[in-house]
Amino acid sequence: MGNLNGKIALVTGASRGIGYYAALAFAREGAHVIALAKTVGGLEDLDDAIQKAGGSATLVPLDLMDFDALDRLGASIDERWGRLDIFLANAGILGGLSPLGHIDPKEFDKVMAINVTANWRLARSLDPLLKASTAGRVILMSSGAAQSCKPFWGGYSISKAALEALGKTWANESASTNLKINMFNPGATRTAMRAQAMPGEDPSTLPHPSEVVEALIPLASEATSQNGSLFDVKSGKWV
Repeated sequence: MGNLNGKIALVTGASRGIGYYAALAFAREGAHVIALAKTVGGLEDLDDAIQKAGGSATLVPLDLMDFDALDRLGASIDERWGRLDIFLANAGILGGLSPLGHIDPKEFDKVMAINVTANWRLARSLDPLLKASTAGRVILMSSGAAQSCKPFWGGYSISKAALEALGKTWANESASTNLKINMFNPGATRTAMRAQAMPGEDPSTLPHPSEVVEALIPLASEATSQNGSLFDVKSGKWV
């Protein structure tokens, strides 16, 4: 019996990196995973790994910028399961690293659309399902960039700060329910996004996503009483 036995968990960006290993970890803990990503091949690889581990998954090939499809997703989950126990909003993009005034407007809009607007649309679509659970849990993937606001990271930093504001607002609005919403800062991790941001960095010096996702299990479980907070993996503390 795993910590998430019998739970229904939606993971976005599940075809690679933290999302892939989080979905696999949730499945190993007994959850049925609804794995959402744009890359079909990555989802199929994940499904093979989950089945090999004795778990089960439903694959959802979907572009997060297809907002109408995100609205329909809630209805589909409702029709099949009638509830959602866990929502890990992992998917996100870095965008280009440049001064604020040099960011292409289309690129800025895309970063905000995927990192913020898509998660708001999902929150809107999934909220009733999460509240239909006996212990709904939401984990929004944030970043230290939301607070550090380093030069040239403007688009990404702004989007993650907005995502944290979304999470805190949603948490405050859900305070009288069984739903708990928290943010998660994985820190520097050996992912494709990190390699894009830091091309000269030795990836072997960073923790593998499979190590980082172990900290997600307690946040997804019924034992979590925290609401509207940020868990920092590097310090191992709520901040």
